[in-house]
Amino acid sequence: MGHRLSKIYTRTGDDGTTGLGDGSRIDKDHCRMEGIGTIDEVNSFIGLLMAELPTADPFSPLLARIQHDLFDLGGELAVPGYTMISPERIDELEASLDELNADLPPLKNFILPGGSKAAALCHMARAVCRRAERCLVALSKTDEVNATGRKYLNRLSDFLFVMARLLALRDGGKEVLWVQADKR
Repeated sequence: MGHRLSKIYTRTGDDGTTGLGDGSRIDKDHCRMEGIGTIDEVNSFIGLLMAELPTADPFSPLLARIQHDLFDLGGELAVPGYTMISPERIDELEASLDELNADLPPLKNFILPGGSKAAALCHMARAVCRRAERCLVALSKTDEVNATGRKYLNRLSDFLFVMARLLALRDGGKEVLWVQADKR
């Protein structure tokens, strides 16, 4: 992998560009950088969620693994042509999703973000994850992007939705159901 920074500021980005892992430079507002930044936001929200969970929470190891996956995905985008997210990670995420969803009552209505603080944080991570997925779709229109990474984000947002539902119920909250305008 590329060189490590020995000091935090380099001044090389003062012109509005940033360096990629392959040595090339791109504008800081390039779709690739938007994707990297949005994936970092998802990862940060998951970190905030983990800080809200009780010590030794059963979800913590899985969330930690997801954080590493997201860092890997950001790495893929930082080094064009490099692949780190494998289809097996999607399979593992789907298996966890199926396991978590099995304990939930069927959905009969749309759910609004909330229910408990942890559930609301999980919904924030889910919403930003959807934005990250949109960033990768936009980038894939001009640059080659590992389709597995895009699929991973799609599955991760589903996983975070299910986890938010579980957290709302587990933490003594209730799912916040959307009510049609004529019935409010």
